[in-house]
Amino acid sequence: MWKKIKSWIQKILPNNTEFDQNKLVFRTSELYLAQIIKLKLEEEGVHVILINKMDTSYNNFGQIELYVNQNDVIRAKYIIDKPNE
Repeated sequence: MWKKIKSWIQKILPNNTEFDQNKLVFRTSELYLAQIIKLKLEEEGVHVILINKMDTSYNNFGQIELYVNQNDVIRAKYIIDKPNE
């Protein structure tokens, strides 16, 4: 019976989602810094997903993470690390 339920669930749920193709490139606890980096990447044509994992009650816990497509990881890290021009 459990095998039937398991196979039914596997048919319904997708194996891979769109988000599986994204990789973490930057993490911070400062929202303003995450927004600046996001704008910097988008200015260069890199699609960015910002996920805010900060606690809403206390802003001392959690982090803000920036994800990009796995094909853009090297370029995104270069853009993040290069000095302002």
